[in-house]
Amino acid sequence: MLIKEQLQTLHFSSAEQVTVDFLLHYPEKIANLTIQALAKQTFTQPSTIVRLAKKMNFNGWKDLKKAYLEEWAYLSRHFTKTDANLPFNKTDSIMTITKKMASLEQSAISDIYSLLEHQNLAAIKKMLLESATIRIFSQNANILISKDFALKMNRIGKQVLHSDIKGEERYEAYTLTSKDCAIFISYTGENKSLLAVNAILKKNNVPTIAITSIGDNTLSRACTCFLPITTREKLYSKIGNFTSNISIIYLLDVLYAIVFSANYDNNLRQLREKGRVVDKRMINTDIMKEN
Repeated sequence: MLIKEQLQTLHFSSAEQVTVDFLLHYPEKIANLTIQALAKQTFTQPSTIVRLAKKMNFNGWKDLKKAYLEEWAYLSRHFTKTDANLPFNKTDSIMTITKKMASLEQSAISDIYSLLEHQNLAAIKKMLLESATIRIFSQNANILISKDFALKMNRIGKQVLHSDIKGEERYEAYTLTSKDCAIFISYTGENKSLLAVNAILKKNNVPTIAITSIGDNTLSRACTCFLPITTREKLYSKIGNFTSNISIIYLLDVLYAIVFSANYDNNLRQLREKGRVVDKRMINTDIMKEN
């Protein structure tokens, strides 16, 4: 759930509600406010603001302020004129639909790129490179999306396994150790089955990566590292999972690319050598010809 949504829906005391109303109406004013300044501005006490932050699972005002400002900046940023849920309507021509889909998917990738941080990606790169086995835990269409990532990683010698048999995920989680790592893919970050698997991994000190929505969700807090999915879609009042799917594809491509780059020359040589032996496809276009 987004922080904004928590502020709008959680139950707060009358004193806390004064601060909540200020945060909802004047997010642009809080960047330089200390807890004392905010208390003075809202005629409350610093202790009230601390209680408010803890009620929302933050350690204190600084953590809440940082997360809320990042979320506000994300939600305020121009994304696209195309609605992520209903990107086209019944009167649109074929080419209008085509143009709107292109705009939507391009915007989704730009949106995600703006949220990525070097330090976080560097930590994830180290985790993936040092892992003996990488196991992906996801459900439904996310399983299909992540299979291309597994295929590419396996071709360069990084073992990536899928958990795609329903009911087996927890058993498979017990096979992982601290020398391995796991990737979770969940739009909501609240899938009970995946959270139960993560609890097992946490006990076994298995490092984890959450690919999930922005905002405060259980999975992003529980995992070692977090990569954000474009969060513009409703759960089911939509034509398709267009922006979330393209976000997952892009993020998995980024993970593959940063692992590939760590041993670039050797990985490229291996792919070419294997391709010469295995790939016997017929072609009739010069651009596809190999030297």
